[in-house]
Amino acid sequence: MLSSKKMNMKNKFLILGLLLAFFVACDDLTDLNIDKKNPTAVSGESLFTSAQKNMVDQLTATNVNYTALRFFMQWWTETTYTEEANYDITTRNAPQQHWDELFRRSLANFKEAGRIISEGVTFTPEEEIVKKNKLAIIDIQMVLCYSNLVETFGNVPYSQALDINNLTPVYDDGLTVYKDLIARLNADIAAIDPSQGSFTEDQDNIYQGNVDQWLKFANTLRLRMGMTLADLPGEDAIARAAIESSAAGAILDNADNATIDYLGAIPNTNPLYADQVASNRQDFIAVDTFVNILLELNDPRIHGFYADNVDDPNTPEVEYIGAEYAQGATYASFSHINDDMRLPTAKGTIGSAAETELLLAEAVERGYNVGGTAAEHYTNAITLSIEEWGGSQADADAYLAQPAVAYATAAGSWQEKIGLQAWIALYNRGNEGWTTWRRLDYPEIVAPASAFSDIPVRYTYPVNEQTVNPDGYDQAAAAIGGDDVETRLFWDVK
Repeated sequence: MLSSKKMNMKNKFLILGLLLAFFVACDDLTDLNIDKKNPTAVSGESLFTSAQKNMVDQLTATNVNYTALRFFMQWWTETTYTEEANYDITTRNAPQQHWDELFRRSLANFKEAGRIISEGVTFTPEEEIVKKNKLAIIDIQMVLCYSNLVETFGNVPYSQALDINNLTPVYDDGLTVYKDLIARLNADIAAIDPSQGSFTEDQDNIYQGNVDQWLKFANTLRLRMGMTLADLPGEDAIARAAIESSAAGAILDNADNATIDYLGAIPNTNPLYADQVASNRQDFIAVDTFVNILLELNDPRIHGFYADNVDDPNTPEVEYIGAEYAQGATYASFSHINDDMRLPTAKGTIGSAAETELLLAEAVERGYNVGGTAAEHYTNAITLSIEEWGGSQADADAYLAQPAVAYATAAGSWQEKIGLQAWIALYNRGNEGWTTWRRLDYPEIVAPASAFSDIPVRYTYPVNEQTVNPDGYDQAAAAIGGDDVETRLFWDVK
């Protein structure tokens, strides 16, 4: 029989052995210090998903703290607080929000997502192709963000941007940045290999990882950017190359439209639902400028744009009534935003077939080799837009049969014809509607007498930039001709 002393010694060794086995089983004791519910490291795919949503949220935002572009285009006006409709974009600081959302919450996350994915290990040639596809798709969206920033502000940080250790980056010349972005798109399009996939369905909320569709969007984006340079003297070669190389591969079917699928619960709903419905706001109504044109042309898209909510016994034949722009109005007396657009799951669109066809119609008129006639592309654009907004082929045929709509008989120059239909087809897409209007200078929209300025053709730089990066700000403001909303940017040539 063992003595008590020996028994105690045996127990100690047993306990020591158990502890040793426990520690050996743990690969790294530092795991015990990790809060798995609050990770300090995330996957590149998770950052990609977050950046993508932040980007589309901002590009489709409706909150006046984030954007005022639907007012600039006179699609909507405000009922009570009319500052933004009168072009006050500093009180609520929409430029600051736009800058922050695209730089800090979108581009920074896209960049980090790309870094993490790039450093990831691949074991097969197929996995390497998937990685390259992911990196190209990330860069396509970074090009979208940067191109929008240039189109909105002018010169912006680029070569020194997204460096957390550099709070005072230089502002790069807008044209230089824009041309480099087109070069990046060229490389991305060449790098994508449709033989393999990319992100999974739950990681990519625009195309669910469909590589072919990302190629189509990249071509539409390149087409759009090439057209932005089309009026700029000395840049015809780069504009022509971008446009002609993109025409055949761009989005040409509504099934390929670049849209994000929002969910039914906040914070993942469509921005309009969060801004107006969930918050029970009664701020936005239709504008007579736009509504009257739609009614005059018997445009079937009006049913998708606005709600038939006005019951006026004095005008029983009129289903839709727009308010005078920027003058305030009673919410119940004028047409509201269509109820389908206010659903939490309503899609956010950043690229469409109708947009592509309008750009191709313009390309033909400018003499670029994209195939087809301007009338054919114009007709296709209108048909696709009507179908996108719930109409039928018959609706489109009837609409296009009108002399005021048909390309051969509609009034005005090609800029006026295409500009008017772009104003309609790009409804609710503030960024693209505003940029297209600035390029073509049609339709002729008039600023209200109460406005703070003429219709803005750019955002002013954020106030934070003036205080945190004054040297960069001063240089950029001087280079573009003054930090004013009426300063035309390098590509905005009359």
